[in-house]
Amino acid sequence: MSGLRDRMNRLRATTGEVHPPDPDKEKEGRQAVHPVTMEDSDGDESLHPGWSTFGVELRRNESGSYLVRRSVYPLDHRHGTHAVGELIGASSGLSAFHPEAGEPTPESILYLDLETTGLGVGTGNVPFMIGIGYMSGNSFVVEQTLIRHPAEEFAMLYDLQKKLRNYTYLATYNGKTFDWPLVQNRMIMNALRLAEWTPLHLDFLHPSRSVWRNTLTSCKLSHIEEERLGITRLDDVPGSLAPQLYFQYLAEGDPAPLEGVFRHNESDLLSLACLSIRFGWLLQEQIFERIPYPEEAEELVRTGLWLNRMGGSVLPEVLFNRAMNNNHAASSSLLKLAASDKKAGNWERAVLLWQKAIVQAGERSHKDKLEACIELAMYHEHRTKQVESALAFALQAMACIEQLNLYGGRDHKHRAEQDSIRNRVSRLRRKLDRRGMVR
Repeated sequence: MSGLRDRMNRLRATTGEVHPPDPDKEKEGRQAVHPVTMEDSDGDESLHPGWSTFGVELRRNESGSYLVRRSVYPLDHRHGTHAVGELIGASSGLSAFHPEAGEPTPESILYLDLETTGLGVGTGNVPFMIGIGYMSGNSFVVEQTLIRHPAEEFAMLYDLQKKLRNYTYLATYNGKTFDWPLVQNRMIMNALRLAEWTPLHLDFLHPSRSVWRNTLTSCKLSHIEEERLGITRLDDVPGSLAPQLYFQYLAEGDPAPLEGVFRHNESDLLSLACLSIRFGWLLQEQIFERIPYPEEAEELVRTGLWLNRMGGSVLPEVLFNRAMNNNHAASSSLLKLAASDKKAGNWERAVLLWQKAIVQAGERSHKDKLEACIELAMYHEHRTKQVESALAFALQAMACIEQLNLYGGRDHKHRAEQDSIRNRVSRLRRKLDRRGMVR
């Protein structure tokens, strides 16, 4: 069977186009480099010396060979704001993602990040580099595997399959949509079975969007790590360039362009670990003992709302009160918190927030002012039965929508809202008329 697999691997490896070495590079005195072929992994091969300059070695198993780079970090290694060893204390907080599974331990989490030949999870997209990170004893280990041609993919995935079974949780950034489905597809394409292992996924893209969507200009990991994790990358190779650099290596045989791709992927994995630490401490409601509170009310509110959904108890109220007492809070942030209070039946604070939102919106946001006025009109009509107050807010809402008419088109939703306000004003006036209090 192994002989048949070897022959199939050779056949698969010869499907790519082979280019001759560049004679100009040889004339420049550089070591001659050659396009990557199957022979690069056969027999007693010796790796191109360029690989050793950034710690890449050959790894063999019963299914073939591929390349690997292994980096080991002590627990006190700091990557921006956090030290990787904080995962020991913070990991238990991540149980909020999967409450039925108990508390994660640092050793139960595998971090995954891919570098691929393209976009999407279809069969034409191949992960040429698979980066993983995990705790091992008193260290955090980053392992990065790379294939030099398609025939090495089976050996790389074969070892990954065995390693996956040692972990309960899979931590990624957008991995539910991209990384993990792609790994599953490549396993299927290589006739490897994963049916007996289903990870509990920790995809930190979704909580990042919940907390920072309107605070940061982007929720890309590279942007979050710089703005919130204190990480600054120097001479980083953008992930978007990774496929181009890989194809350059395939054409020329010189591994030098891939050094930046290895370092980019390694930094992504460390940042992912630090992001898990940040959310772990946050879910334990200990994070602001370690870092300052957010300054923007939007982030305070969004963080509190996310914590509420994840089962937080004390910290959400602390964040909400800080947001409400923020004199520079945007009206949109106050409306988000008011909507949460309305749903929870916390009417006293909801009313205060709607009133403050009207003041904060002023003439800058007629849309936010309109929403707050409608909510207060409904509140006074149906809960306090103060019809005069309800009518006053309904009339303010009518004025807001007239202002909005001056700035934009009137679509179906806009006309329906305007008709609803007019009907409310008419109904409230009829109620006052019956009481002999016409306005």
